[in-house]
Amino acid sequence: MKKLPVPSFFDTQKVNQVWSVPYQKRANEALKWSQKYNIQASSEDKDKIILFLIDVQNTFCLPNFELFVAGKSGNGAVEDNIRLCEFIYRNLGRITNIAVSLDTHTAMQIFHPIFWIDKQENYPQPAITMISYEDVKKGIWNVNPKIANNLNISLNDLEKYALHYVKKLTEDGKYPLTIWPYHSMLGGIGHALVSSVEEALFFHNITRHSQTHFELKGNNPLTENYSILSPEVLKNHQGQNIAQKNSKFLERLLSFDKIIIAGQAKSHCVAWTIDDLLKEISKRNPKLAEKVYLLEDCMSPVVINNIIDFTPQAEAAFKRFFEAGMQRINSRQIIN
Repeated sequence: MKKLPVPSFFDTQKVNQVWSVPYQKRANEALKWSQKYNIQASSEDKDKIILFLIDVQNTFCLPNFELFVAGKSGNGAVEDNIRLCEFIYRNLGRITNIAVSLDTHTAMQIFHPIFWIDKQENYPQPAITMISYEDVKKGIWNVNPKIANNLNISLNDLEKYALHYVKKLTEDGKYPLTIWPYHSMLGGIGHALVSSVEEALFFHNITRHSQTHFELKGNNPLTENYSILSPEVLKNHQGQNIAQKNSKFLERLLSFDKIIIAGQAKSHCVAWTIDDLLKEISKRNPKLAEKVYLLEDCMSPVVINNIIDFTPQAEAAFKRFFEAGMQRINSRQIIN
């Protein structure tokens, strides 16, 4: 299929802003677009291709929001989403379905400041505090006793669980517990998709007669959930299940002939999701890795100036993904 043009309404200058998508106007334009370029309904596709977008939300993708993924350039997520939108429009006739994950949080979660206090009852500073097993064991950081009743758990059990949690992260080779700023808050503007991306997805909906699939993650207060496919910790200190793997969505992804992945952040939610996908593929048939395409110029690592740079971790993870057979593509390429 030939490369399609980018519609004239797409404005690169608005990708870093929040605005209301004119749905009916775009719907009318999409129907005309499908007729003008003879774009068939997605149900007619012989090769089924899914574009999976990870956490392309305001909280991560817009400057001045809580966890803007600046990357090395300082404007990473904005630049990524310009390329992403153009990629969607140019490949409109080949992308069968688009799925998006939505990082979804409330205030009292294990990675938010209110969950923890020090001996002076100060909360940890977000983005620069990492809490280790030794920190909790020594009492440097303790569970905030005022929140236990909100979680329907006794303070004693919550304290035991918190110690278990940070120990489990270390044992499993995960990132240490990072205290993040309050972000992706359910019901808030930060939780929403970037407006320009939402517009591109809606245009795809109408042009291809294909409904975007939305998948929520991260709303369990007792565990981080970088990967859409599995929370960081599944069992509590008593061996009881507190969460489960997202097997249903995994099967949805693997049902497609090609899986294209983009989103934020490359070093965290993107990397951990791909890692979980690769683990499952390795169990079933390592050759399946070849149908996974990583849209590498539409994702950026977490970089906080003068504090931390996760670029090396991201690069190491992606080197492993490519060695396993996953394929690197960029936004200028046209899907075959």
